[in-house]
Amino acid sequence: MVSRLKMTRLGAAAVSVAVSFLRAAEPLSLVDASDPAIAPQLVPSCGQVKAAVSSEGGATGLVVKVEAGDAGYPGVAIAARDTVWDLSAYGHVEAAVTNVGDKPVGVSLRVDEDADWRTNPWNTESTWLNPGESKTITVIFGYQYGMKPGHKLNPAKVKQVLFFTGNVKEGTRAFRVESITAAGPAGEKPPVNPNDIRTRPTNGYVFGGDAPFDAARQLKGNDGAEVDVVPEGARLTFSGGSKEQVLFAPAVGRWDFRHACEVRVRLKNVGDNAVTPLMFATSDGRDKTRNAGIREPLAPGESAELVAPFEAETPILIPPDAAKLHGQPQPGTGTRFHSDKVDAVRVALAGNGKGILLVESVMATATPADMPEWLGTRPPVEGDWGLTFRDEFDGDAANERNWCVYGPNWWGAKSMTHWSKDQLVAKDGKLRIRFEKKAGWHNDTEASGHQSAYAGGFLDSYGKWTQTYGYFECRMKLPVADGLWPAFWMMPDRGPGAEPQWKRQDTANGGMEFDIMEHLTRWGPYNYHVALHWDGYQKDHKSTGGAVYIRPDREGFFTSGCLWLPGKVVTYANGREICRWESDRVCRVPMCMMFTMPVGGWDNNSLRDDQLPVDWVVDYVRVWQRRDLASPRDGFWAEPMPWPRGT
Repeated sequence: MVSRLKMTRLGAAAVSVAVSFLRAAEPLSLVDASDPAIAPQLVPSCGQVKAAVSSEGGATGLVVKVEAGDAGYPGVAIAARDTVWDLSAYGHVEAAVTNVGDKPVGVSLRVDEDADWRTNPWNTESTWLNPGESKTITVIFGYQYGMKPGHKLNPAKVKQVLFFTGNVKEGTRAFRVESITAAGPAGEKPPVNPNDIRTRPTNGYVFGGDAPFDAARQLKGNDGAEVDVVPEGARLTFSGGSKEQVLFAPAVGRWDFRHACEVRVRLKNVGDNAVTPLMFATSDGRDKTRNAGIREPLAPGESAELVAPFEAETPILIPPDAAKLHGQPQPGTGTRFHSDKVDAVRVALAGNGKGILLVESVMATATPADMPEWLGTRPPVEGDWGLTFRDEFDGDAANERNWCVYGPNWWGAKSMTHWSKDQLVAKDGKLRIRFEKKAGWHNDTEASGHQSAYAGGFLDSYGKWTQTYGYFECRMKLPVADGLWPAFWMMPDRGPGAEPQWKRQDTANGGMEFDIMEHLTRWGPYNYHVALHWDGYQKDHKSTGGAVYIRPDREGFFTSGCLWLPGKVVTYANGREICRWESDRVCRVPMCMMFTMPVGGWDNNSLRDDQLPVDWVVDYVRVWQRRDLASPRDGFWAEPMPWPRGT
C-alpha cells in the first residue's frame, strides 16, 4: 500500500526515465567491426548468410548479407575471442547498424550467456531499418523484447553476440554492423515509459473503497463536462455538449484489469432532470468495452449500477472468402479491447443530456456467470446427436485408452520444457495439467535425447481417437502464472498409412488446425484467443480468429466448445457463440484433440519460478456427433500408435 500511495504523488516526468546512482565504467569495444582480423570469430547460421568486413555503402564495417531461403532466423554470431567476455562492470551491449540494402530489414541483436542453450540463456532486442537508415540496438542485461524482464543473464559469462533477421523469401537483405560496445552501469535498468506502467486496482476499486485516488490527476472532464470530489463521491456535471465525458484514469500509465471481466459503476442522479447515464472503458483511448446503460431514464434522486462487460456484443464473424483475405474478421464483430492497458473508465449521458451525477464507486471485477442449464448435456444446436467421447477424469490417473500422455513438443520455448506423465494429476474428478520446475527427460525416457529444467503435462488423442464433425466441449480453469501457453485444440489425424506424422496431420489438403481455446497467461484468466489455421505453416499459411473475454462460473471455471459441421465451424464460450466461419475451406478430414501447455507464445511475459508449480484444471471433455454425419472412421482406433513417438 505504501508504494501505491507514493505512486499517486509522482508526476509522469518523474518516471519517464530511470535514474541510476551507479557509476558506469568506460565503454568497452567488444570487437573492431572494421578490422578484417575478426573473420575467425564469425559464425554464419547457414549458407544463406555471408559476413565480411567491407566498405560497402561508404563506411567500413561488418556487412551481413542474407540471400533468400528457408531459414527462419538467418544471421551471424560473433564469438568472444577469449571464450567469454566478462562484462560484469557494464549494464548493456549496444550495436550501431545501418541498412545497406535496397529493401527494409528487421535486425535483431542477441547477447548469449555461456550456459545450457536449452534454457534460452540470452537477451534479445530488435529494430526495423529502411534502406540507408542507421540505428543503435541496445540490449540491457536481464531484459528483452521491448525491454521487458527476461532471462537473468550473467554479464560475466557472455560468449557471443548474434545478429539476425527474419525469413527472407525473395531478394537479398543487407546490413552493416559498425560497432559493438559494452556500456552503462552494472545493474542498469531500462528507462520507464509512463504508458508502460500498470496499476492494478486495490481490491478491484478504481474509485471508492480503500483505493488511493488523486482527484487532480485521475479525474478529467472533456468538452465542457465538470467534475469535483465531494464527501459522498465524485460529482459529475454535464452541460449538454456532444462529446462530454468524465474520465476515471490511473495516476500514470494504464489500469491493469486482467483479473476482471467487467466494470461496475454505482451512481445516483442528483440533478433536477431525468437522465440516461452511459459508461464504458477504453484501452489506448479508442478500443472500448460495450456501452453500459439503463433501459429507462434515471429520475432525480434515483440510483443505478451500470455494468460494462468485456465480452464482445457481436461474435467474431469471418467472411466466407477469408481464405483469400488471410482471415480478417468482419469489421464491427468481436472486440479489440485490451484489459491489460485500460486508459480510462468513462461516464457520459445519452443524447447530449444535461444533468448531474454522483459516482459512488467504480470497480473492475469478475462477477460469476450464470451458466445455461443445458451446458455440458448437449450441443448448442438442434439435431439428432449422440455422445461419442466422454472423460470425467474420475480415476487416479489420465485414462490412456483415451489419451496419449507422451508426444512431441514443437511449440514455444520447447528447449525449456519436457513432458512427463507425472505432471498429469487426477484428483476429485478433475485432471490437473501441472507445470513446475523439475529436471527430467522428455517423455520420461533418456532415449528422447532431450532433458530440461521444467516439466509439463501433455494429452492428445492422436492415433487413439478421431472424429469428423461434431461438437467438442471442455470445462476448465486456467493457470495464473506468467509465461505459459495452455491450449485446447484439434489437429488432423488421417490415420495409419498417412505417415510421417507431419503429413498425417497436414493442415493443407482439406485439413485445418482448430484452436478452440488458446491462452497466453500474460492476458489474465478471463481472456483467450480462438483461431483457425490452414494450408501449412510456411509461405502458404493462413489464419483467422480473435480475442475472447469470458466470465467464470462460481467455481472459477468456464466452458469452451467447438461446433464443426460441413462447411461451418462455430466456437462457444459458456454456451454463447463467440466466433463463426462458414466456408467450403472448413476442415473435412478426421481430427484428434490436444491439450498442451509449453512456455512461450507470441505475446507473453517471461516465466517466473516463484509462481510455480501451477495447474491448468480440466473438469471434463465431452464430444457429440450428429448421427447423419457419423462415419466408420469416427471413434477409437483398434491399434493405437506405438510409443514413444518423436521428441
